[in-house]
Amino acid sequence: MPNTTKSPEFANIRTERVPRREITGVLLLDKPFGLSSNTALQRARHLLAARKAGHTGTLDPHATGLLTLCLGEATKFSGWLLDAPKAYQARIRLGHSSSTGDGEGNITPVQPFTGTRDTIKTVLQGFLGVQTQHPPMHSALKVDGRPLYDYARAGIEVTRAAREIEVLEQKLESWDGETLTISIKVSKGTYIRVLAADIGTALGCGGYLSGLRRTETGPFTLEDAMTLDQLEALSMDDREKCLLPADTLLSGVPRLDLDDTQSLAIRHGCSLPWNGTDRPGQRYRVYAPSARFLGVCELTTDHRLHPARLMTE
Repeated sequence: MPNTTKSPEFANIRTERVPRREITGVLLLDKPFGLSSNTALQRARHLLAARKAGHTGTLDPHATGLLTLCLGEATKFSGWLLDAPKAYQARIRLGHSSSTGDGEGNITPVQPFTGTRDTIKTVLQGFLGVQTQHPPMHSALKVDGRPLYDYARAGIEVTRAAREIEVLEQKLESWDGETLTISIKVSKGTYIRVLAADIGTALGCGGYLSGLRRTETGPFTLEDAMTLDQLEALSMDDREKCLLPADTLLSGVPRLDLDDTQSLAIRHGCSLPWNGTDRPGQRYRVYAPSARFLGVCELTTDHRLHPARLMTE
């Protein structure tokens, strides 16, 4: 007899005998606590019977919130969102430190925080702007082909190059005497765990990240996201209606509307002479006269509009 047992990661998903298919769009998912980003992606992909899917930036299993998923042709444009700023609601427990920077590590008491709410606001203000940050050892960043957490588990400390990050916005939301909650918006590549520990150090009492929820990625917000349970409760047709068009990933890229002749040339991979005033390297999202999204073009040094990445016909 065939084995019909579901694997653990699909144990709570209703089985639907729908063959994998080509389906394109962007799904805003509210990732639950305890699931890896890849497991959440595969569950959503399973529910939509999508042949191809990817995400635009991982969340740790113990973080929740907005995970932007790309299906089908939308995966071609996911890179634009990887570079986008992201916003979070973060909880920082003061008076303690963690070997991993979060609640999963060994927690060590440091000393109680004796300052005031105004003290916290002043310290937070000092973290705004451009700064450097060393990636934590307990992270998926690879060195010599191995993720840093592999070295950490083996007790090996690896030298990590500092990277430039930027804290764009930061606000104290609440403070209960031990845990402070902040809303924060940061550039790509920022580790909130490292910021939490640095804030604790600046306050003189130590601190670690005790909770994290992503609220924004680029133009997308958590308010428009749905959970896996909500997605599962829908019919397949209604699940498809939850998908956003692929070009929403490029909302910050200038738009060009082409005529029929220009559209045909671009669709066939040909470049066009372009008399715009933008500098070479500028990219555009381009559309046919019917408002059909064609893909992304780039302005070359000889002022031609060259296809960079196109939707498949």
